[in-house]
Amino acid sequence: MSARQPTDDEILAAAAELGFDLAVADCGFYRSFMAPDLEAYDFIETAGEPKPALRVPDRGWWQPEPDENEFGAWQARTEIRTNAQGPLTGRSVALSDNICLADVPMAIGTSFLRGFRPDRDATIVNRLLDSGATVTGKAQCEYLGIPNGSHTGVAGPVRNPRRPTHSSGGAASGAAALVASGAADLAVGTDASGSVRVPAAWSGVVGLKPTHGLIPHAGILPLESSLDDVGPITATVADNALLLDVLVGANTRPEHSYSAALTGECAGMRVGVVKEGFELPDLNADVADTVRGSCDVMRILGAQVEDVVVPAHQLGVAVWDAIALEGHVGQLLAAAFGEEDPATDLAHVLRGWRANTAEFPRPVKVAMVMGNVFRRRHGGVTYRKAQRLAHALADAYDDALANYDVLVMPTTPMKATELPSPQDSPEVDVRRAFEMVLNVVPSNASGHPALSVPCGVRDGLPVGMQFIARRHAESTLYRVAHAYESARRGCDGPDDQID
Repeated sequence: MSARQPTDDEILAAAAELGFDLAVADCGFYRSFMAPDLEAYDFIETAGEPKPALRVPDRGWWQPEPDENEFGAWQARTEIRTNAQGPLTGRSVALSDNICLADVPMAIGTSFLRGFRPDRDATIVNRLLDSGATVTGKAQCEYLGIPNGSHTGVAGPVRNPRRPTHSSGGAASGAAALVASGAADLAVGTDASGSVRVPAAWSGVVGLKPTHGLIPHAGILPLESSLDDVGPITATVADNALLLDVLVGANTRPEHSYSAALTGECAGMRVGVVKEGFELPDLNADVADTVRGSCDVMRILGAQVEDVVVPAHQLGVAVWDAIALEGHVGQLLAAAFGEEDPATDLAHVLRGWRANTAEFPRPVKVAMVMGNVFRRRHGGVTYRKAQRLAHALADAYDDALANYDVLVMPTTPMKATELPSPQDSPEVDVRRAFEMVLNVVPSNASGHPALSVPCGVRDGLPVGMQFIARRHAESTLYRVAHAYESARRGCDGPDDQID
């Protein structure tokens, strides 16, 4: 098959986009150099693509009926398992809908992807199946995995099981709601902007953003590759450590399992309460009081707890902003998602997003327009500088963590907010998609592991407390969080205890 030669119009349009002013007479000259490369492209396009064998080749799926989807958290239901026996035998796992599950519909909160079914499983799916888990479905996520509220998916809002009029948090909105409601034992989401930790905090469950790159991202659509990580969402710290053991795999985790860190004790551990994490403009007093009260619990358990100043924490929001806004738009425009590309077939169907922009929810449009304005204005220079500043941010956290085992702060400045209604202003619609991320995004930029754990309930809504540790020190996070969880569980008043 011979490669099709580009027309004069194609050459002129491509040149103009790059700022080159070519004449029609120049096109033949440029075309003459393209023949070898056209043949290479033709070879790639027609070549068969290696396709890994599926652990479970015959698999079905079904759309959940309303009576099995009370909170709008399921996107599709499955019962996929192998005969493997392992640490997750008998446990059900839900996958956020930006994770490829072969032959099962994948919408990522949109309508233009409906009907798309990937031809391969994400790497983590194989690890789950090999561990004995049953994958029981795809969880709704927010539109293209962008917002942190739970009201932007075209299928409708995901409702918080703790109070169905309120947001469950996002972007892994369905995953957290399924675990919080008991519809799934475990769930897996991704976190580039607190998208695991925000819904964990608002839904009253445990959510981890691990050290950047710890868990393979192959077969997963990222928000921005340098910020994104796969994270477990569970009801307890013990389950979170167990699920991380499986997701990381034997070849890359420490010599001892994360579960081995669960001693139930934190005596002697050094806990730094980050002053800047309590200086947020929208911080609710009851959230701050609940987290500080939880720090007192750790002090009673024998931890050394003291306030610490980490000025770079507040600067981390600006660093993350420049990377996320420009980076996400750049990925979509180029249909390139880093070394661990989600899958060729997914990248292909995503190219159709421009033809469907009329359905994009307002918060997504705002984020994308902002990102493209900055990308066009700065030409990627600010993005690259922000990437370098992310290393400086990481160094600042490392300096603080040289004196402390963990840093602590509220996961979000407020408890779950009401889902926006059609009567609300556009400003409310957008604000409720992004207003809660100020304490979570700095660790996305720095690459440090961060764990959100429930630390109480105020006015019927959960409060989350976030721990941050050194890179690759997830075991430290689990040790202190498990000790705290063990001390709190079953001994609080009616407005504190999570059911």
